[in-house]
Amino acid sequence: MNIDPSTTKYLIQARLEAEGIVEKPDVVGAVFGQTEGLLGEELDLRDLQKSGRIGRIEVDAQSKKGRTEGTILIPSSLDQVETSILAAALETIDRVGPCKASIKVDKVEDVRISKRNKIIERARQLLAAMVEESKTSGTDLLDEVRGSVTVAEIVSFGPERLPAGPNVADSDAIIVVEGRQDVLNLLRSGIKNAVAVEGTNVPKTIQDLSKERALTAFADGDRGGDLILRELLQVAEVDFIARAPRGKEVEELTQKQIMKALRNKIPADQYIEMYGLTGQVYKAESEFPEAAAGPKGGEGRPEPRGELHPEPREERAPREPREPRESREPALTPTTKTLNPRLEKYRDMLLAMGGSSKARLLDDGDGVVAEVPVRELVDTLKTSKQTRALVFDGIITQRILDIASEMNMHSVVGTKMGTITKQPAGVEVWTRSDLSP
Repeated sequence: MNIDPSTTKYLIQARLEAEGIVEKPDVVGAVFGQTEGLLGEELDLRDLQKSGRIGRIEVDAQSKKGRTEGTILIPSSLDQVETSILAAALETIDRVGPCKASIKVDKVEDVRISKRNKIIERARQLLAAMVEESKTSGTDLLDEVRGSVTVAEIVSFGPERLPAGPNVADSDAIIVVEGRQDVLNLLRSGIKNAVAVEGTNVPKTIQDLSKERALTAFADGDRGGDLILRELLQVAEVDFIARAPRGKEVEELTQKQIMKALRNKIPADQYIEMYGLTGQVYKAESEFPEAAAGPKGGEGRPEPRGELHPEPREERAPREPREPRESREPALTPTTKTLNPRLEKYRDMLLAMGGSSKARLLDDGDGVVAEVPVRELVDTLKTSKQTRALVFDGIITQRILDIASEMNMHSVVGTKMGTITKQPAGVEVWTRSDLSP
């Protein structure tokens, strides 16, 4: 039905029932004919239609089994009283054409209310779109400006034109990542000394840098990250290793995750021992001619990489003095050290485990609670509540000391110290050199 929106204020909706077959012209004729003179000259339907105060009468009728049913729609621009009188007059019609009929008014709808509801609904949609757009536009603006600055900061480094941060050329320590997106993500977090290897084939530029800079390998937490780490360890001098969380890539990490991963980096020596990679790593033969002159594949356990490539002096934090140091100082100064029975037992255990890459967890009476490989040590410590002391053939790291402090352990004994930034109170730390005669 076409209704003139400029004239229509109300819509009369009525239902028709006729005992016979009638058509639209019959219904319209009955409406005009049977209301003529009924409502007076002011409400004469013909005059009202000519003046545009009522619209075109629409009829939708269907015939079935000798009967006709349908709806009648009459748009009106009269006021409420006049429209109601006109609607009531329709119900006086009792014949349509030759057939008996009845008309029942269902309702008189205020068209302006339905229009108003449509306006409100559409305005709500438009407002929601505006709010969402204004909310994201500020964020997009920040991201766009930050992203443009980040992209502007990235440089090409070395003959291979590797993607890198602007500080790689001058920094004493560099971070090696897999690809360009990893470098960009680190730049967003304010880390400007990262360089990408762009694949598993490590460029010569990275190999050369590793000989003169402190190199941290920051790998993805997937199999691709494992492969790149193995390649780096074979062809370059890696000092530290950091990993993204398992299943995550460096380019996906938030700033907090990046900082946490870099804080939890471990010395490459310990990583090699934990994953049994000894013998598959790079060795600088020119610095150690006696090692190069030895037979290849000789028997015995190769020295840990930490002995071959000491960590740069500026990277190693000084060990804090421990309270019990004075009490054992006299026992360490003579040529032959006299140790108390407990320390002698720890020394004997450490010597017995030499080259095995294993760890023994001890209870209050120094009884062995468990013996596990060093690579499983961290996970085992977290679940072994009875452990009060630890003796293991590996490097003592900050992470192990933090766990020992949380578990109220009194002693940690290892082959040597890693990078320790904070010595936990109440935990005595001993290395092979401390216990050696």
